[in-house]
Amino acid sequence: MTSTFTELAESYVEMRRSLGYRLERQAAYLRCFAGFLDRSGCDGPVPLALSVEWAAATSASDPHNPARRLTVVRGFLRFLASLDGETEVPPPGLLGPTLHRTSPHVYSDEEIASLLRAAAGLSPSGGLRPHCYVTLLSLLACTGLRISEALALSRDDVDLTAGVLSVRAGKGGKSRLVPLHPSALEPLEAYASLCHRYGATQGSDAFFCTERQERLTYPAVRGTFRALRRQLGWSSQGRTRLPRLHDLRHRMVVKRVLLWHAEGVDVNAKMAVLATYLGHTLVSDLYWYFSATPELMNAAAERFTTLGDQVQGGVR
Repeated sequence: MTSTFTELAESYVEMRRSLGYRLERQAAYLRCFAGFLDRSGCDGPVPLALSVEWAAATSASDPHNPARRLTVVRGFLRFLASLDGETEVPPPGLLGPTLHRTSPHVYSDEEIASLLRAAAGLSPSGGLRPHCYVTLLSLLACTGLRISEALALSRDDVDLTAGVLSVRAGKGGKSRLVPLHPSALEPLEAYASLCHRYGATQGSDAFFCTERQERLTYPAVRGTFRALRRQLGWSSQGRTRLPRLHDLRHRMVVKRVLLWHAEGVDVNAKMAVLATYLGHTLVSDLYWYFSATPELMNAAAERFTTLGDQVQGGVR
């Protein structure tokens, strides 16, 4: 073999990205796998046993992680097989199912308030960074944006006159407009003014930036969130899971649907609107929230009981 597996993995990632795939987390898996192959001394077609050995060598407690790891590298192995004709591509499901969806953590109002207070205390005191993180976390909680969508926003994407966000980096490359509640406009305007005052708008058109970063990156935000989580003493104890950034999106969905239930709104009729707002392709993607979230299950049960009482009352 004239190229190392690491070099071949980089070529594969570049090729996939040229086709429109972002491969953010997958790229890290592929580089790890390629490095493992190079260190193993493999210098030809990759045998199945070697791929399985790498997939199984994980310290993650999730029993589905080996299957996920193997699934991620299957495409790369098919790529290698097209080059050498002999690399063994593992069949789908070889290590079992890849999907195990843990119920999301639904942040309480108190937890959101604590998180924002902790973000406001970030260093440097009096700098732009605390304001940036408070605004970012607040926007995620009230709109349900994916973190990647929020970080990709440019200043031109945030139309505070019309009260609309233009999401251009949605899942699957899809774009959409996200209307903002009037209560969100003043904090966003205040943050935008601070960015201008700190001179953060001179080097980049990114909406979320700090004195040191022209555009916030996901690794930076993830690291900061984890630090805040440790500071607050949050763990999985007493929760469905360890709170994550993505759970801010889950909170928005749950709070919105619970409010509709409380108002007596026909929730089923609203689901298509909510799915579009969140950037889901299928309305069915939202129904997982009902089965995974006790609050929504209870609300649905109460609505069903009320409807049953009304029907019975009408036939007496």
